[in-house]
Amino acid sequence: MALRKRTGRRPPQKNNKFPIYTKEFLVEGLTHDAKGVARDEGKVIFIEGALPGERVEAQVVKQGRRFDEAKTKKVLIESSSRVAPACAHFVECGGCQFQHLIYPDQVEAKTEWLSGQFRKLAIGDIELLSDHSEAYRRRARLSVFTKGGEHQIGFRARSSKDIVNIANCLVLTESLQSVFVALKERLHESSLTSRIGHVELLEDESGSSITIRLSREISATDESDWMVWASEVGVNLYWQRADESRISTARKHYYYVDGLNIQFHPQDFIQVNASMNEKMVEQAMRWLAPTKEDIVLDLFCGSGNFSLPLARRAGEVLGVEGLETMVEFARLNAQENDLDNVQFIAADLTKPAPKVLKSKKVTKVLLDPPRSGAFEFLETLVKFKPEQILYVSCNASTLARDAEYLIANGYVVSRVSLMEMFPQTAHAEAMMLLQRK
Repeated sequence: MALRKRTGRRPPQKNNKFPIYTKEFLVEGLTHDAKGVARDEGKVIFIEGALPGERVEAQVVKQGRRFDEAKTKKVLIESSSRVAPACAHFVECGGCQFQHLIYPDQVEAKTEWLSGQFRKLAIGDIELLSDHSEAYRRRARLSVFTKGGEHQIGFRARSSKDIVNIANCLVLTESLQSVFVALKERLHESSLTSRIGHVELLEDESGSSITIRLSREISATDESDWMVWASEVGVNLYWQRADESRISTARKHYYYVDGLNIQFHPQDFIQVNASMNEKMVEQAMRWLAPTKEDIVLDLFCGSGNFSLPLARRAGEVLGVEGLETMVEFARLNAQENDLDNVQFIAADLTKPAPKVLKSKKVTKVLLDPPRSGAFEFLETLVKFKPEQILYVSCNASTLARDAEYLIANGYVVSRVSLMEMFPQTAHAEAMMLLQRK
């Protein structure tokens, strides 16, 4: 239970605003986004920076009807699971939430949270798919700004719209960490900062790339100077003008998965963790186990990340994606990898199914939807009566919702896996296999 003794008296309330005050708490649990959970006179307090088992002095900064929010000011009794964050910017930066907790306990916390999300589904044990916990991120977007006459670059602050100026980011791949340092030095020397909206870093098999989003036009001299710099540091440099939604690229961008070459546009979605993407695809193939007797439907297929590995094993694959540009890449990738048993179509999966889907005797389905899930398509999906449905999700709550619908319509959960795509952060990706009764 929480300690009753306050370390500071609540000041009188002014102008109907909640008064900030400091108090000691005993932390009993941990939320999915790494906030400690305490109770004070029956009310839940979420404490940023606190871990289970700790006694902390925390400043209560926000009050709600059901819970209050606080920030740790001092750890009085420390958890044995606490570690010093490897990143100097951890306290301020909103990119990572778990660096103060040993990695095995990070995984355990995410697993427990997933279990809570899936409590209505009778899922059994949650399996784990993981890899290295640092230097994994092959893509990142950074904000560029000027403050006090200093050119700065960084990520959004924790629980704020402010930007934290960072020296480097330890979850970026080692190559991108080097690119980041070089870019930061270049920005300090440049007068271009006021004309930049944001910067995107990318690493793939073609090398490291920087896309600079311009808020205003720059001179030909500035552009030429930057291109010379990019050549010297060995990066591909792209400019995205304010009136452009998509950059033009002469260079091919691609990555490997399952021994296949997957081309994509630098602004299109790819999984940011390359090694985990390889493991995820391998696990999906193993769980779904397609054979030459199967017709597999891959929904939200992108450029073919799952579709093409499926096509190497199944009799026929049909990939459906909402973005025509990604469908074009998927078709190109099928051709480049000599796969002629896969077809790709562009379709809005929030609307009735295209006729071509209704003509197929689909036996297995794989879907990897956005955070909003795939609820609008589920009524159509269950009418296909596939034997198995493999659902890959970046949002456990929408996965739980969609799985409830599938269970109510004749499916049972066979396997569930936590996929550690984003170590050190609160993000928890999941894979679920459902079998028709």
